[in-house]
Order: sequence, then structure tokens, then C-alpha cells
Amino acid sequence: MRRDGDLYALEAALSRRGLGPVAGTDEAGRGACAGPLVVAAVILPPSARLEELNDSKLLTEAARERVFERLRRSRALIGVVSYSPQEIDRRGVGVCNLEGMRVAVARLPQRPGYTLTDGFPVPGLPGSLGVVKGDRTAACVAAAGVVAKVTRDRIMAELDGRHPEYGFAIHKGYGTPAHEEAMRRFGPCGEHRFSYANVAALAVPAAA
Repeated sequence: MRRDGDLYALEAALSRRGLGPVAGTDEAGRGACAGPLVVAAVILPPSARLEELNDSKLLTEAARERVFERLRRSRALIGVVSYSPQEIDRRGVGVCNLEGMRVAVARLPQRPGYTLTDGFPVPGLPGSLGVVKGDRTAACVAAAGVVAKVTRDRIMAELDGRHPEYGFAIHKGYGTPAHEEAMRRFGPCGEHRFSYANVAALAVPAAA
């Protein structure tokens, strides 16, 4: 589905037809090679219009923090789940991501009538509906993206205090040139995903 109105139009249309409450789900950290995968689900309060809410990738870090605090003050319903690098290595990031959506929705205090996801429907979610560019199309998906991103960024800032040599607070575990150079210099640590090719290549000693 594509948006024909504003960011809140799809949720409003579903709610008018008695299909609410409407939850949105999104993740942060799928493409990172270090740190957790965080998946969030959000049900926005009726008639909520949150200032600055947008796709988390289009917001600055400061703006995401502001939106996150507005979500909390708005009494939005929030469910969050996090998967460690070790679990991602053991089960695969795709499996963790899909399960994470189900778990995050299950952790909401209220069961949704419909669940909006970014791009494709997910089996096992109440009324799952895939939305093209969901984080730019549906407010609840955008809100879930902000919650997932802010939660994960805060975790990465904490990890930076334990492993300052990698610069986790700056690149948040993604494979930037500075991060790749740090892994070459110090080797991967326990917060890296060894199932990812760039990490595995640096974890195995070069052949003689």
C-alpha cells in the first residue's frame, strides 16, 4: 500500500473502519556488523500528531531524541525486543528480525487490530499489512523506527564506554571506513557479529 494522504492517513482510515488500534513495527541495526538488533512496535494515541515525526533515517540524532521523548509523554504504547550479536550469529539476522516483530507486538499492553510493517506483511502478526516505504508512509511505523533507533544508539553509546577503541558511539556499529580500520588494528570483539563476512575475514588469521 502507498500513502495517498499525510503520515497519519492510513492509520486513521483503518481506525474509522473499526480495525484499530493500529500498531507499527520497525527495526534498527540489521545492516550493522556490531551491536544488537533492536525491534520496536508502537501504537500511537488516538488523534496524536507528533511534531518532527518522520523516518528515523531522515532525522538528526537530536531530533530523534526529541521525538522519542514526545512519544513517551504522549503515552504511546511501546514494545521493544533486542537480539545480541551472539544470537544473530546463531540464528541469522532475518530470523531474529521477523521474530522480533512478533515479540515486540506481543509486548504491547494492548493487542492491535492491524499491524503495519515496512515493505512486506509478516505472518503471525495481527492483521499484518505491508506498506511501501512504511517508515515514510505510516506514523506508527515511523514511531517504531525512532524507538528502535534511539534505543539501539543508546546501547551503542554504552558499548563505546567498554570498547572505546572501536568508536561505537560515532558509527553505531556500521561498517564505516573508521570502524573497518579499528577492526583491522584491534581485531573484532565480543560485540561484533562473526557471521558477517567483513568481521569473519578479520577474525581468521591470514594463511601463511
